[in-house]
Amino acid sequence: MTVSIDREAEIAAVKEAIHTSITWCLPDKDREKLYRHTARDSSFFIFHPDSKSTIVGFDNFQKFAEELFFDPRFKAVSSEIKDLRVNLSPEGTVAWFSCLLDDQGEWDGKPVGWTDARWTGVLEKRDGTWFLVQQHFSLPTDREE
Repeated sequence: MTVSIDREAEIAAVKEAIHTSITWCLPDKDREKLYRHTARDSSFFIFHPDSKSTIVGFDNFQKFAEELFFDPRFKAVSSEIKDLRVNLSPEGTVAWFSCLLDDQGEWDGKPVGWTDARWTGVLEKRDGTWFLVQQHFSLPTDREE
């Protein structure tokens, strides 16, 4: 049986989920937005640029987020997604993306963040909502600072 889907609408919904997942703290930290498109089970996974910050499972992500992002010393400053590319499975239930990310903040008044971080990920559509299940962030090692 062929499934008829509105591919443009699904890709727009995926893009909205991606944007919400990174801009949830601008202008104010909003827990509901942070977790809105996060798979709330053991399938959730993030590779960060450093090996110490790999996250497996929603519970570990929530602990990480609560300790870091909701600490009053953390303040989001700006987030910009560049060159976003989204692909959708033929059935319209899985999407994968890649982009460059500028994500800037402050920790205890000192600047922190990424410029031109490479961000890739996979989303699944579950009960009509797109959820991030896997993400990978990396920083180029051949860039001159």
